[in-house]
Amino acid sequence: MEEKKLLVIGLDCMTPQLAFDEWVDDLPTLKGLMESGTYRPLYSTIPPITVPAWMAMMTSQDGGQLGMYGFRNRKDYSYDALYTVNSSNVKARTVWNHLSRNRLSSLVWGVPLTYPPKPLNGMMVCSFLTPDKSTQWTYPPEAGALIDAVADGDYIIDVKNFRTDEKDQLLEQIRVMTTRRFKAFRHFYREEQPDFAMLVEMGTDRIHHGFWRFMDKKHRLYEPGNPYEHAIRDYYVQLDDEVARTLEMIDGSTEVMIVSDHGAKTMVGAICINEWLQKEGYLTLKEQPPEPKRLTWDMIDWSKTKAWGSGGYYARIFMNVEGREPNGVIPAADYDAERAELAEKLRHTVDDKGELIGTVVYYPEHIYEEIVNIPPDLVVHLGNLDWRSAGSVGVGSIHMFENDTGPDDANHAQEGVFITSMKLREPVAQKSPYSIFDVAPTILDYFGIEVPPEMIGESLLKDGRWLTRQPKELAQGLRSIGMDRGKRDYSDVPGWGHMMTEDTK
Repeated sequence: MEEKKLLVIGLDCMTPQLAFDEWVDDLPTLKGLMESGTYRPLYSTIPPITVPAWMAMMTSQDGGQLGMYGFRNRKDYSYDALYTVNSSNVKARTVWNHLSRNRLSSLVWGVPLTYPPKPLNGMMVCSFLTPDKSTQWTYPPEAGALIDAVADGDYIIDVKNFRTDEKDQLLEQIRVMTTRRFKAFRHFYREEQPDFAMLVEMGTDRIHHGFWRFMDKKHRLYEPGNPYEHAIRDYYVQLDDEVARTLEMIDGSTEVMIVSDHGAKTMVGAICINEWLQKEGYLTLKEQPPEPKRLTWDMIDWSKTKAWGSGGYYARIFMNVEGREPNGVIPAADYDAERAELAEKLRHTVDDKGELIGTVVYYPEHIYEEIVNIPPDLVVHLGNLDWRSAGSVGVGSIHMFENDTGPDDANHAQEGVFITSMKLREPVAQKSPYSIFDVAPTILDYFGIEVPPEMIGESLLKDGRWLTRQPKELAQGLRSIGMDRGKRDYSDVPGWGHMMTEDTK
């Protein structure tokens, strides 16, 4: 009897409205998996960003438990102590850690937050967060040279700059990177014959951010007939072909998963969060810069500042609390009231025409099972992720219609994709998404490994999975858009139509 094997292909930022709906007939490989297996949107972490989403998927722990609230985090409560996370900050056990302990082999390729690489029973190739190939970027270390040789002489870890106006060059980089990544992965998949293999391709994310306005007719910069109108669709077709060629290598003992860590959507614009905080009286600078500039701690008059924010696909708000921050001004006894007032004002953020944009504000302790390290005081999805956060000051306006860190057309969306060759139990709630926290327990259960109690998701292979407890983060996120798992029909929820599967259409 052949032993079970599993192949997971991660397509960072692949979005369900394109893969499940608009272009499904152009993607015969994915469509075939959907028709023969199971597919659903995959509800991501809050916020839905690469760090911590991929590691949350592989550990079934949320950002609070992992102690990761984005790529950069506060080291302590001083104003300037920030650090960029890497694999040394991941304390939770990953899927491949559990597999290694059970003498099962893994090929882990491009999964974010694997740099620097750690030993495992198998082989690891680090992700786009690797500084460059002059460092150790593989385990075992000698694999790097072999990978380059297989990948046409130069394996591309990531495109050099996806926020650029040089679109021809960017598009070519993305296509070549993807071709070489899949080519090298297939070579070592054949060589290693692992029990578990996982590849994450970043090109989907890069092409969305670089080319969304050329494709989306609702984007304010869309021009009919532009030369890049089909760039994203053509890239999805390329991915479908790469997946097809990869699936040709597997046998009947191997099941398949296609997953993404979040989706994508049009970025309407950016809210200059620190300009907004100044206008509302929360942030005071020593002097206004004459032109847009990244906010740094030494520019702030801390004696007159209650809060400051950071830029990104979502906003993180930090409050200046007496006895906590070095020059805190908010009395600890007033913290709850001050935070609640600020959250309410953020919910009433308006666009440049004075219309409410539908901002969603989260308290970390309400969405995370546990709080490790130092979280922001508020997690803010501006316009429910239709708007990003721009951290610059000196802009002279609260609203910006270009990204302050370079050209960027798309923001992240809450739902990614989940497709598998396996027949899984359908949720009780019609059209309900699966949870990103359920992927790791499903993998362990598939291999017959007991799901550890620290995992907050549950195996999709088990009966009754939807009737048991749900992670705080998922429950709070569903409530924020008027949903819960007890509801059976979401046809009245705005934007939910693209999540319908064939059995519910």
